[in-house]
Amino acid sequence: MQETNKYTVFNIREYLNGQNGELGEDELFQILSEFSCEKNKDVERFAKNQSVEFAKKQQSVTYLVFSTEDAELVGYFAITIKPITVNAEPFSNTVRKKLARVSELNELNHTYNLAAYLIAQLGKNYHNGANERITGEELLGLAMKQIKQLQYLAGGMVVFLETSNEEKLLSFYQAMGFQKFDSRLSERAGYEPHELVQLLKIIK
Repeated sequence: MQETNKYTVFNIREYLNGQNGELGEDELFQILSEFSCEKNKDVERFAKNQSVEFAKKQQSVTYLVFSTEDAELVGYFAITIKPITVNAEPFSNTVRKKLARVSELNELNHTYNLAAYLIAQLGKNYHNGANERITGEELLGLAMKQIKQLQYLAGGMVVFLETSNEEKLLSFYQAMGFQKFDSRLSERAGYEPHELVQLLKIIK
């Protein structure tokens, strides 16, 4: 559990391990059922339908963010570790040197292959206006704080994420220190393919 003056962050595994009588899987599903994100249905769908199963299968871990004042769910984020291939051309020599420390260089196409922390999901809860109680910067900051704790325990120095190719979203993440390194088409079954921009940040 991560606490700040304004927010308390719970790893959903704390609900699943059965060690605290006040927490449990039924309560977790009740909390998740009240999560709403009209702006991004994928974020809502993951929280309600996939987050628990992904945690059980070790695919990712979801963290719920509550207001410390009244324990209202204001948002969540999900973290995992995934391999990525990074084209080094857009980056400075300083960033390239840091990437080289934790990657393998493919000399044929000048790309780096590495494992990195992935912020797989990030979303505010729009149920009853809870979204107004936390900013995007604060929510992303809590995700980065959790990743830095993981970095302290296991090392690594790269975090990345994927977002829709929308100017407002790209400007937000770039203002938070992320840099574009590639894009790909999302090809989920039952959904129209759409472009996802990939951005990364070196963790200091």
